[in-house]
Amino acid sequence: MEPHDLMADAIHFGIAVLLGALVGIEREKHRRERKSKTEQTAGLRTFILFALLGACTAWLARAFDSYWIVAAGLLITGAFVVAGYVATTRGQQEAVGLTTEVAAVIVFVLGAIDMMGGSEIAIALAVITTAVLAYKDPMHGFVKQIGWDDVYSGLQLLIATFVALPLLPDKPIDPWGALNPYELWLLVILISGLSLVGYALTRWLGPGKGALLTGFAGGLVSSTAVTVSFAREARTSPANTMAFASGILVAWGIMFARVLVVVAVVNRALLGPIFLPFAAMALVAAGAAALIYLRGPRHGKDASAREDLGVTNPFSVTSAAKFAAFFAVVLVAVKIAQDSFSDSGVYAVAALAGLTDVDAITLSMAEFAKTGSAHVAVVAIVIASLVNTAVKCGIAFVLAGAALGKPLLLAIGAMLIAGLASVLLI
Repeated sequence: MEPHDLMADAIHFGIAVLLGALVGIEREKHRRERKSKTEQTAGLRTFILFALLGACTAWLARAFDSYWIVAAGLLITGAFVVAGYVATTRGQQEAVGLTTEVAAVIVFVLGAIDMMGGSEIAIALAVITTAVLAYKDPMHGFVKQIGWDDVYSGLQLLIATFVALPLLPDKPIDPWGALNPYELWLLVILISGLSLVGYALTRWLGPGKGALLTGFAGGLVSSTAVTVSFAREARTSPANTMAFASGILVAWGIMFARVLVVVAVVNRALLGPIFLPFAAMALVAAGAAALIYLRGPRHGKDASAREDLGVTNPFSVTSAAKFAAFFAVVLVAVKIAQDSFSDSGVYAVAALAGLTDVDAITLSMAEFAKTGSAHVAVVAIVIASLVNTAVKCGIAFVLAGAALGKPLLLAIGAMLIAGLASVLLI
């Protein structure tokens, strides 16, 4: 064997030891902390040995050009695991899970993958495995927060993505050439997916986690919902008004950041021109939130919503169809405005669309910029975002009065200056 090959194999064996140790440490701590309930068989040393066994069988399989050796090693590992499980559960009155046993088999496989040249994927999967094992309680808690409606909505999203989407025609079907059903539905799924991430965070966090954290998670779903919820809370709890104002500003900042994510996915070429104004507005929102939060009354700094934000699962067939219809109207309106009224017509459409939603105009302008002016697209999205933010500020004024509305209005003024000044620079 060449020295170079020997060193490479030594490195792979070392990685296998580390992989086994990573998972084994977590299982060892778990065993020690819950020893009074069930005595588990596999700990740090056992997992290291399982990883080495996987690496050894893969090394032998490569040397003898027979991958049946790996299969035989996997059978041996399975036999050890079954024997250990039987020994552990014998005489136990309560049910004992198979988590450790499954983890042992995975570690064997990861050791084999590492020796076969897949060290990067083996390391990544080991980290994921350890995280799944370590975050047992938060994951179970999250499942408790999920209702059957959420499960059904998730299934609908999967059906919409992997069943309905491939069946749609991938060509324009309207006289203006603006509506491509496949692309339109794909973008609807993109927005739903981003909202679903935020919805999962809000369900996982639940109420009472602090205005800033709740505003962050809620802003991924609907900054309008955060504004309405916190404005109502501020009306009933005036002492915490500044804390709720900071949470609302965080949600608005997340909306600006979300626009950048959508643009990066739909039209990466537009990300450069649009980054400066939206990064500036997001930073202004974050800075204003921090300033208001730190200068607010001490007893209001830990304020949080006592009830859920009122956001529902962002995907259902009905809601997706409504958004798709609105998006289609915006696409056609932008196309007609471009042909009939030039740039001013596009800006007018953006302002009108921004009264209710930012996502639709963001998607339509990202598509528009593929063949049209990137500057016009950026200005239109900025206009829609500022109009939408102004509408939410008006909602806060109506629901909670000037105590909440004034700091938000000052923040919007700063966002307006930052956004427009940034547009002039691009």
